[in-house]
Amino acid sequence: MPIFWPLLPLPDTICPPLSTSISPVKRLSIPAPLRRYLPILDWGSQYSRDDLTGDGVAAVIVTIMLIPQSLAYALLAGLPPEMGLYASILPLIAYAVFGTSRVLAVGPVAIISLMTATAVGQMALSGTTEYAAAAIVLAFMSGLILLLMGVLRLGFLANFLSHPVIAGFMAGAIILIATSQIKHLFGIKASGSDLITLGGALIRNIAQTNPITVAISAASVGFLIWARKGLKPLLDRTGLPARLVTILSKTGPLVIVAATTFAVWVLQLDQHGVSIVGKLPRGIPPLTVPVFDAEIWGQLAVSAILISIIGFVESVSVGQTLAARRRQRIIPDQELIGLGAANVASAISGGYPVTGGFSRSVVNFDSGARTPAAGGMTAIGILLAALFLTPALYYLPKAALSSIIIVAVLSLLDLSMLRKTWAYSKTDFLAVAVTLLATLGFGVKIGVTAGVLLSLALFLYKTSRPHVAEVGRVPGTEHFRNILRHTVETTPQILTIRIDESLYFANARFLEDYILDRVTGDKDLRHVVLMCPAVNEIDTSALESIEAINHRLHSLGLKLHLSEVKGPVMDRLKRTDLLEELTGQVFLSQHQAIDALSG
Repeated sequence: MPIFWPLLPLPDTICPPLSTSISPVKRLSIPAPLRRYLPILDWGSQYSRDDLTGDGVAAVIVTIMLIPQSLAYALLAGLPPEMGLYASILPLIAYAVFGTSRVLAVGPVAIISLMTATAVGQMALSGTTEYAAAAIVLAFMSGLILLLMGVLRLGFLANFLSHPVIAGFMAGAIILIATSQIKHLFGIKASGSDLITLGGALIRNIAQTNPITVAISAASVGFLIWARKGLKPLLDRTGLPARLVTILSKTGPLVIVAATTFAVWVLQLDQHGVSIVGKLPRGIPPLTVPVFDAEIWGQLAVSAILISIIGFVESVSVGQTLAARRRQRIIPDQELIGLGAANVASAISGGYPVTGGFSRSVVNFDSGARTPAAGGMTAIGILLAALFLTPALYYLPKAALSSIIIVAVLSLLDLSMLRKTWAYSKTDFLAVAVTLLATLGFGVKIGVTAGVLLSLALFLYKTSRPHVAEVGRVPGTEHFRNILRHTVETTPQILTIRIDESLYFANARFLEDYILDRVTGDKDLRHVVLMCPAVNEIDTSALESIEAINHRLHSLGLKLHLSEVKGPVMDRLKRTDLLEELTGQVFLSQHQAIDALSG
């Protein structure tokens, strides 16, 4: 519909009479490559008033939640609190342009903040300025790595982090995060990148506890725990509109920030040993240029890779879960570009590494966000906070921020994976336990590295000893099953071996030894059939082993046959000499093989 009616009559060529049929407005055709790399052109071309309403309400709620979180996570990273706000402005806009998730909320998160603290804290830096500069470099490097992975479509590399490894790492990191914040709850000094060092420092300095700080911490933690479950029911009973109740129910952290800041200011508690945030810069995020120093980049390279992968895995897992609820989908490779752009944006605006956060993304989803524009609106809210709110945070006690961190991360702690994997798979339990203990004992970098290496080692071990079953025919059917599990028919002169794994260098020799051990001494045997319904790949090493099996069986007077070989595998075998040298035949089905060889 037109926005206004013209005051003067216009020519029919411009404004046709009402009786004239008007063709509907055609949408601009957006080339596929642009839609691929700029998803905003896709959802933006269909943006509606309903989208604006949903995004606006969600932005208000997430902004209220993100302001105290941003300050707290910057504190966790060992950075000036304002850097948390800076990392929550331009990155949200960058992700809204390049990301594919409609509801993912990008910004500082606890795990990445801890990894940033660990990476930068291990460098020999003097002063807060150099520390902050290194964190900016880390964000820039992470952004470049993610962008490169996205352009090369390397999202599959994240699959090397198995779920048990991620669960063990997350549990260990959460415990480390909570432990690292205890010093602020008690008002003492303690440092360390692992649980042993941190715990020792806390025990040694516990006598320096500040009672007033402990009181602030206890009140903050108690209120935040209650607010998570009790605030919304209380507001529901007031009769307020549902949308307003939803917004107010997320204000727990903001209430703590306001209340504790006011208390410290009025009572002058900072003069009684309560540690406060102090003066925060006021204004828009500064445009920064990352330091291009080969030594600094070299020291941060491994950490940047790990932060990129961990951040991508966390973000994609959250994005896919929420997208599935609305029957939407995200594109992992484009997510790499979206997250890469967000981290580069964070670096050039004075922030540190960011990714999609679980808690705020769920809140964004539940609050009715419809498109990534909600993130852009949230960025405006954070920008207003940076412009007008920072002077009021001078007396904000660090104990309040640490309380927000501890309550937030402990709500994500899930140790049930230990019990589940112990009951289901001892190897997966080993992966969880080792990753958890390595993270606690040696820090996040060694923890996740140990988990990945252990997962790969366990995978190679399991697949190096594939499940191999001797099978027979189920009476009256054409089905073949394991002779140890079912009542089946077998023929003395035919041995059928079913291989339940692709064949490659790690298990080729195992199959060779298994078959030769089985046929040795069996005088009635004449034929050996390899049944291959589960074999999706045969690499060069496995091919050489099959050739060796063929020659060895031939020398024993036995013939080697293949059955149920998949098409792609057969296509590759046809390009080799195996089929010409094979002493037996290749059968389409095991039933045909038994019928032919039994006659």
